[in-house]
Amino acid sequence: MSFFENLVMALSSLKAHKMRSLLTMLGIIIGVGAVIIVVAIGQGGEAMLKSQITGPGNTIELFYQPSDEEMRANPNVLMQAPFKEEDIRALEQIPEIKRVVASSTQMSVVRFQTDTADVSSTGVNQAYLQLNQLNVAKGRNFSTGEFLGGRRVGLISNKLQEELFKGKNPVGKIITIANQPIEIIGVLEKPTGLLAFGSMEVYLPFQTWKVIYGSSDYTQVTLQVESAEELQTAGKKAAALLNKMHNTEKSYQVINMEEIAQGVGQVTKIMTMIIGSIAGISLFVGGIGVMNIMLVSVTERTREIGIRMALGATRGQVLTQFLIESMTLTLIGGMIGILLGWGISEIVSIFAGWPSLISWQVVVGGVLFSMVIGVIFGILPANKASKLDPIESLRYE
Repeated sequence: MSFFENLVMALSSLKAHKMRSLLTMLGIIIGVGAVIIVVAIGQGGEAMLKSQITGPGNTIELFYQPSDEEMRANPNVLMQAPFKEEDIRALEQIPEIKRVVASSTQMSVVRFQTDTADVSSTGVNQAYLQLNQLNVAKGRNFSTGEFLGGRRVGLISNKLQEELFKGKNPVGKIITIANQPIEIIGVLEKPTGLLAFGSMEVYLPFQTWKVIYGSSDYTQVTLQVESAEELQTAGKKAAALLNKMHNTEKSYQVINMEEIAQGVGQVTKIMTMIIGSIAGISLFVGGIGVMNIMLVSVTERTREIGIRMALGATRGQVLTQFLIESMTLTLIGGMIGILLGWGISEIVSIFAGWPSLISWQVVVGGVLFSMVIGVIFGILPANKASKLDPIESLRYE
């Protein structure tokens, strides 16, 4: 008997007992679907987390950690901005560095008419906009002239619009920061994603920020290079340059955000594997259900098996017939589970705000694993069927 004939017989047997077949497949469907969902959500969450940490890419963060001697000489050193304008100009001269992104942040009180709010006021340079896209939902973004001329304009976060303006359009309105008037030219989009937290923020051109707060120092500096291969070289040169300019040894250092993201990715992968393995246990439970039903099927079809063997069917042919039936049952359940897992993963990703990454390896693995389950848990029933005595089978009622 050919494989195709065995397959037709298997489908006919499953069709003859629709409800029983469906309930048997349910364990396989849930098991495969659970694995697909866990892996897809885990990979999507990992991708979102890494993108939130690394930003647009090829960036390293500079930070300042004073030595014990510096702390003793100036106990307030940590309260001071670590980067000066001449530092930025010097860093821009390093050949490997494509862009120096600098900003300064200070907590302030913003006033609009009689209402006030505590906000994070950030002064940014033009490179900041080129690296970190401040997507504007209302109004417009900063222009080059506003950076150079230090116009008193600002962008506010969606959260600040809700708190200070009660959700009304604030574009064109005047707020005061440190008793200085600032015209609102735009409202930023509401943040989304895994690490998105609504906060009350105001962004200003750095020249404007410098006039308002009377400081020309920067609190944060990010370096962007052309390619990932230049990250280490650029970081070493930048740290060495700043340490030399400030007469320090190792106070200025760099953080490679991509390395941190890779470390976080390893943790999330391990967690995904652990949870996925737990979800995979349900596949074995489903396999036991398949074996149970196939044993029942063998008992019900004892007389049929006896007739086939009396007509010349070999033990191997009977064994193959029931193995194919078991594999067909689990394969159909696996395919349904993949579709179910795919659909639920897409729905979860929409609400969670991260991509649903379903790799072809996971899909193929789900199909193959379903077939393996069918073979493993179908061997015992198939072997039992093949060992039946034809004479005794024909007498079975």
